[in-house]
Amino acid sequence: MHKKLLKVNTTDNIAVALINLKAGDVVSFEGEDIEVLSDVKSKHKIALKRFESEDRIIMYGVLVGSANGVIEKGDVLTIKNVKHQSEKVYGKTESFNWTAPNVEKWKGRTFMGYHREDGQVGTENVWLFFPLVFCENRNVETLKEIFEKELIKQKPNPHQMLLRSLVSGVEETEVIEQEDDVFENIDVKFITLSGGCGGIRQDSESLAKLLAGYVNNPNVAGATVLSLGCQNLQISIFQDALNTINQNLKKPVLIYEQQQMGTVDEMLSTIVKESFAAIKEANKIERKPAPLSKLRIGLECGGSDGFSGISANPTLGAVSDLIVALKGTAVLAEFPELCGVEQELVNRCVEDNDGKKFLDLMKAYEKSVVDAGSGFDMNPSPGNIKDGLITDAMKSAGAAKKGGTSPVVSVLDYGEYINKPGLNLLCTPGNDVESTTGLVGSGANVVLFTTGLGTPTGNPIAPVIKVSSNTELAERMPDIIDFETGAVIRGEKTIEEMADEIFDFIIDVASGNIKTKAKLLNQNDFIPWRRGVSL
Repeated sequence: MHKKLLKVNTTDNIAVALINLKAGDVVSFEGEDIEVLSDVKSKHKIALKRFESEDRIIMYGVLVGSANGVIEKGDVLTIKNVKHQSEKVYGKTESFNWTAPNVEKWKGRTFMGYHREDGQVGTENVWLFFPLVFCENRNVETLKEIFEKELIKQKPNPHQMLLRSLVSGVEETEVIEQEDDVFENIDVKFITLSGGCGGIRQDSESLAKLLAGYVNNPNVAGATVLSLGCQNLQISIFQDALNTINQNLKKPVLIYEQQQMGTVDEMLSTIVKESFAAIKEANKIERKPAPLSKLRIGLECGGSDGFSGISANPTLGAVSDLIVALKGTAVLAEFPELCGVEQELVNRCVEDNDGKKFLDLMKAYEKSVVDAGSGFDMNPSPGNIKDGLITDAMKSAGAAKKGGTSPVVSVLDYGEYINKPGLNLLCTPGNDVESTTGLVGSGANVVLFTTGLGTPTGNPIAPVIKVSSNTELAERMPDIIDFETGAVIRGEKTIEEMADEIFDFIIDVASGNIKTKAKLLNQNDFIPWRRGVSL
């Protein structure tokens, strides 16, 4: 018989509905019968006791809210009868010991990656074009059209053919044989910006760090950079940021300043010639075996549902622990979605300074949100709430499961680059694209992205593997989901078994054997976090 309720932690006083329940249903759970008092949709939460007003609501073993009035046993939890509440944090309160998972079966395994001179290993080999300011977007877009048309032979867009049929009144049936791309070992990608000038100087400095991180990312072979000349984000600021991350960068970085180069035609002709020569050289780099310790996994979630925290996210947590045990790197981001689990993360920090830095970043971020008239309690989206994530602390407790159980070796601010293997915390917003953009800018060479509702987010230089929390989503949106964890919900597989399967999948993606759905869709999202308020 299919289980109807699930209690995530033995100390929880609410349970997750695994199927739709109707008012009047009687559910046998943990040795007692619970009468369901109102309709409860799958993924939503049901009270396992009678709550008086202000009583603490516990899920995942942590405080996720308080009762906003009386909630009877067997009733559904909603945004009307529950309000956000999380534990206060007092700094490190206890020592932390970690028992690493057994990784004997993974020792000696390798992936086929692109080795860089600084010791990093890429899962992709990308030549990246980007501007230092939005004024150069048009030139970047022109270069994109030029290079993609000649280097990347694409099949006709079926929607283009559909529109052509509608315009002409004649059904388009022309099929064009797809030729091979000009280069076998290099992808050419393009980024445009909405910043670089006009904002506060700190935004330009932050953007410089992020762009420098993209150049230094092991997935990038080299870059073509366009500058206007008079913008806030000066070439010198970008070069200083690049030097700070890597003083001995050996990659080719071609920089062009329009105000020093004459006409647009002259500038573009120079860029095309010199960039083509550099791309041709970068194409000579081939994949070679690399140890799994060279993997740097960014951990992300978006479009979460009530199952995310009990299937997909814990599975990523188990994968994170495997990677850390193998001396690789995992990066947990989205600070608004760590609200309520700060104490656990502070206690897991190896260095006291990192615990302090984490709390300082959290407090500063939350203050900026409050000063703008909002709060972390406004983080759950309408889609989250509709699918059972009704408080920020509830959403956060599930989201934090992506970070597994290992020690926190470093805490990074947005734009800071990974410098230690192990579990890192990275300050980003919860916004999917801004956070994914930041993870890759900090050096992640693969991103694991869980979703319960579906999102097409991708990245220009790093593969983004979409992991669904439920089978229904994977069947409904197979063009964006790479892997699904619904078997965990059904009790058919354990978290550990699912983690092993995903780890194998990651190795195939990192080796170029499998293209992610985001890559097949040419989903190249890039949105920097401007240090205003973004949740």
